[in-house]
Amino acid sequence: MPDSLKLNRRAVLKGIAGATLALPILEAMGSEVSQKNPRRFCAIYTANGMALPKEEHEIDEWHWFPQEVGQEFKFNKSTEPLSPFRNQLSFLGGMHHPNGTKADPHTCSDMWLTGAPLHNPKPGTYNSVALDQLIALHTKQHCRQPSLVLSIDAGTGFLSRTGTISYSVDGKPVPAENSPRRIFDRLFRGDTSSLEHEREKLNKRIKLVDAVLDTARSLNKQLGQSDREKMDQYLTSLNEVESRLIASEKWIDIPLKNQDYSHLNLDASPEGEPADYYQTMFDLIALAFDADITRSVTFMLNREDGMGISDTFPIKLGLASTHHQLSHAADKEGQLNFAKYDLFLSEQISHFLSQLQEYKDADGTVLDNSLVLFGSGASTTHNPRNLPTLLAGGANMGVKHGSHWRKEDTRLSNLYLSILHSMGIEKDSFGDSTGTFDQSVFTGV
Repeated sequence: MPDSLKLNRRAVLKGIAGATLALPILEAMGSEVSQKNPRRFCAIYTANGMALPKEEHEIDEWHWFPQEVGQEFKFNKSTEPLSPFRNQLSFLGGMHHPNGTKADPHTCSDMWLTGAPLHNPKPGTYNSVALDQLIALHTKQHCRQPSLVLSIDAGTGFLSRTGTISYSVDGKPVPAENSPRRIFDRLFRGDTSSLEHEREKLNKRIKLVDAVLDTARSLNKQLGQSDREKMDQYLTSLNEVESRLIASEKWIDIPLKNQDYSHLNLDASPEGEPADYYQTMFDLIALAFDADITRSVTFMLNREDGMGISDTFPIKLGLASTHHQLSHAADKEGQLNFAKYDLFLSEQISHFLSQLQEYKDADGTVLDNSLVLFGSGASTTHNPRNLPTLLAGGANMGVKHGSHWRKEDTRLSNLYLSILHSMGIEKDSFGDSTGTFDQSVFTGV
């Protein structure tokens, strides 16, 4: 068994023994700090790109990007549900990851929040830290959960067909959750008995890891590369669970904010009606932000290359073909159906923004104090340039909206660096960034 796995195992044990953790903000800091509005981040990913019909299709009004650049842009049909938030969002055109043009196009979800050189990774690594997990490192001491990682299929998937867009500081995939009921229990039912039950389950899993490690050593490290990768992912999962439990236990005596959960459909399932499921998941994120349970969230709406549950969502909506098939459509009808699915996703994003707008902070709305990033790792048909990108919220975080901003070959990592700064995280760089994003959007705080 590689030493790196043993070190990861020790990291888990260190957590059980009592890892050092900053005290909750309500206990550790004065009122001047504790009364500041939290700054939050949510990244929402859809696979396979967006519908960008060609001129010969004669359906320009269904193009995901607005035709006009600047503040005079008009919403097209596939994004019209977002129009109530015109002054609280920006379309960002021309975005790309330089490493995306060199890699297998199916790794676009793997690198969306990292920008890592997946075509030529460093020895012994695959990915690098994702934006959400870097944010979580700086915000976790202020909230009950370090981060919330969600996806349509749960788990991690596998390389180039990932089931998560979140990667740890070691570049390992962070497992995602997809069950509304389990998410609700984790976020809002952190009583002593449930935490003890989770701790018991974790200890049993760790004993299993001990046995596997001992067996691996006795077999003279005969695990193959695939098995080592699976073990690595399992250890990452254990570490994630342990991290959540430690955070929850620190907050056990601090009551949750009083909220209304009556609108939640915890029986919603990705196997059921797409709108019911997505809206329930977004409602859970909004409630978690409102109660300041976490400040870092990712939600993967679809998986790449026809993988997973959501590929059939367009068929459930009466659009004839699967999502992946629609993304490759070269004819007018196919592109129109692809755009109609974009319309459906815009409706879900609009619902989410409405929820964030409804909840109030001490100064403004939760949306004013949250940055919501929505996009894809391909423009259309696996094209790694001009990635569809939308940024919403953050009015109290130094962000100016209400335009279709566009500049060709702009690095997504530059955008991510400015997002970090808006979160109050002063970093000199992120990934392959060459500087911060345009100051006409990020005006400073």
